Amino acid sequence: MSAAALEQRLDALTAVDTPPASEARAAVDELLHALEAGSVRAAQRHDDGWRVNAWVKRGILLGFRIGENHASHAGDVLHFRDRDTFPTWDPASAGRDVRIVPGGSSVRRGAYLGDGVVMMPPAYVNVGAWVDAGTMVDSHALVGSCAQVGRGVHLSAAAQLGGVLEPIGALPVIVEDGAFIGGGCGVYEGTRVGAGAVLAPGVVLTASVPIFDLERETVLRAAGGSPLVIPAGAVVVPGARGATGRFAAEHGLQLQTPLIVKYRDPGTDAALALEEALR
Repeated sequence: MSAAALEQRLDALTAVDTPPASEARAAVDELLHALEAGSVRAAQRHDDGWRVNAWVKRGILLGFRIGENHASHAGDVLHFRDRDTFPTWDPASAGRDVRIVPGGSSVRRGAYLGDGVVMMPPAYVNVGAWVDAGTMVDSHALVGSCAQVGRGVHLSAAAQLGGVLEPIGALPVIVEDGAFIGGGCGVYEGTRVGAGAVLAPGVVLTASVPIFDLERETVLRAAGGSPLVIPAGAVVVPGARGATGRFAAEHGLQLQTPLIVKYRDPGTDAALALEEALR
């Protein structure tokens, strides 16, 4: 079935309160297969920028609505209970050369992993996520629901990419090709990290926190329904700015504010750019 036909089918099923169970399950299963194959995505780039495929998110939510809690286990030690519509799966079964190193990592159904992706334990990739070829997902890293991760990205240990299923039209977190996300970073609320950007360990990006660009002397914000966008090649480090008000001044209080301290030169590897920025 084509993506357009699947969209029409899911739209009809999600428009009613109680869709026929067998038909809904079949449609959700087809959607998950299409997501795993990479033939549909929760969001994708067009000539005018990134757009959400809201029907995909509606289909995923339908899967949660019609699913039933189901017990499963791994050996005699690990026990789980989740919607039977969203078990884990092995991306290698789709014929891709993916490494999932032993030790507790898992990929939920409906996620796409490209050739050469490596997951170090324990890491997790949620439904609707796209992780393109050659990306490293390091220990304790999370790729949240519908997050889009480009080619050759490095998600360092404990990096967190937030997920989003609702509101339906909200853009997910997007990390473009070649970006480096340092250890313990958090990227949330639809933030987009441009190609080749570098986030130093501990940087947290949300829609409510402005980014101060020291090199271009500008302030970047999420506004008017548009996400926070980290420019391509930016090197971002943790920073702080003074909190406003008399009480804050008396106590020397500050707010965390990531800073863009430089931009990568073409061909400069991420580790070297980060080392130079933090000296």
